[in-house]
This record gives sequence, C-alpha cells and structure tokens, in this order.
Amino acid sequence: MTVSLPLVVVLGFFAWGAVRFLGVRVWIVVLITLFGFWLSRTFLALAIESGTRSGVTVINGSYT
Repeated sequence: MTVSLPLVVVLGFFAWGAVRFLGVRVWIVVLITLFGFWLSRTFLALAIESGTRSGVTVINGSYT
C-alpha cells in the first residue's frame, strides 16, 4: 500500500511533535520555517535540492 502525503503535512506533524513533546518553543519553529523560505530563494537551493534527490535515490535504492 502506498500512502502519498504532501511534505508540508509531514513537516507539520514533526513540528507539532517537537512543540508538544520536546518542549520546543513555537517561535523557534516559526523562525526555522521563515529561514527555510528565505534559503529557498538563494543560490544554495539548487545544491540542497540536488542533495535531497540523491539521498532519496540512495534510500529507495532506485539508481536511474
């Protein structure tokens, strides 16, 4: 069975769990989110995307 969830939903669950169970402050979650949006507009976004895709390929074992 394959379940397809948007990445935002998965990250939202992680953020909720961090705030709820680990005691992470909400403002830190907001700050990290805003930094991620800022980072996606820089030249590093291509390197991050390439590294993420390579990592997923290695994890999945599909070397195409």
